Amino acid sequence: MMKDFIKRSIKKISKLTGEQIEDLFIDAAEEIDRLETVLESLGEGILVCDTKHSLVLANKCAERFIPITVSTLGSDPLWSRIWDERIADFLEATLKSGDRVEDREFNVEAGIQRLLSISVLPLVREHRVTGSLIYIEDITEKRGREARLRRAENLASLTTLAAGVAHEIKNPLGSISIHIQLMQKALEANRGLMARGAANTEGLDQLDKYIAVVNEEIDRLNHIVVDFLFAVRPMNLDLREGNINVLIGELMEFMGFELSGASIVCNLELEEGLPLLKFDERYLKQALLNLVKNAAAAMPGGGKLTVKTGRKDNEAFISVMDTGLGIPEENLSKIFEPYFTTKATGSGLGLTLVFKIIREHQGEISVKSREGEGTSFTISLPVPQRERRLIGFEGDFEGDIEKEKSSDRGEGAS
Repeated sequence: MMKDFIKRSIKKISKLTGEQIEDLFIDAAEEIDRLETVLESLGEGILVCDTKHSLVLANKCAERFIPITVSTLGSDPLWSRIWDERIADFLEATLKSGDRVEDREFNVEAGIQRLLSISVLPLVREHRVTGSLIYIEDITEKRGREARLRRAENLASLTTLAAGVAHEIKNPLGSISIHIQLMQKALEANRGLMARGAANTEGLDQLDKYIAVVNEEIDRLNHIVVDFLFAVRPMNLDLREGNINVLIGELMEFMGFELSGASIVCNLELEEGLPLLKFDERYLKQALLNLVKNAAAAMPGGGKLTVKTGRKDNEAFISVMDTGLGIPEENLSKIFEPYFTTKATGSGLGLTLVFKIIREHQGEISVKSREGEGTSFTISLPVPQRERRLIGFEGDFEGDIEKEKSSDRGEGAS
């Protein structure tokens, strides 16, 4: 590497001719120019501070993204040069505390509206922290693409849901229509009898039956519409840090009587020491309740239900496993689709809502099943990344710089 070559040359500088020294400076200047070109060609902003938080380097992208004063590099702390108060306050708090922070987002108005992602990282040299690196990325277009993709997915889901709703509504509407016609005929027949002075209690009894059927079908329609609205409306999650094991414990205690009455043995395998997760307790509990009830329905003659938690890398997982009937292989790819159900009285939206809730939590859900052996649903949720402390720096940063300068000039060389 060029740096190593220059270091070796400096050690022998007293033995170099003037021409060789000139060539050395030209090579060093070209290397510096190349590095500056790379730095200025980056599409991301780079700011470098020393251990006193003074700005020592900034590329053009950083100046363009954040209104900042960089005309002179001096001893002023970085945050005093930044015009945006929110970013200045963030950098001041982060640099002073020595925290490592990644992907903190800020909306910035600098000619145009931008969404910036800012990370503060340690600047490490020879296993020692010698300052801080601030990495700035413009994620405006990225977020725009994600939003467009979500809209496209939502539109596709809405189309599927709308088709399912239309299909589901047809049956109760048809039933209501038929029974209203029967009611009309019964009323006409009863009027004729009453006109002749005869009473017909049998006709009135028939009317009561028809009205009961109509009311039942109206309730069914109402449930279809309520489930549809729940499936298509955006969820306003109230994300709070909580212990997932506590939530599961409360849920299984609530379901305990119903499960034992169905001859289902419940086994909890909850890993201790799981990190706190961010979740909406109401929605996540509803998703797990749906999975537990599905598992119970798959074990009509009783069985074993296991709820397990654990962690792998940056994700925590929840598994709901049963020893029930299992799901046919041809149906596994359809179970999360709206209105797909194998139950005689199922709405076909239960697992769709589970899928929606988990995705709203930035999680994933997968399923494994074998007919006659049982089914396992596994939910993966992201573990919040804690802001990590920077490695402590011990030593005289300025003194080290002076030593390096002295070494570069060949002082003290024998």
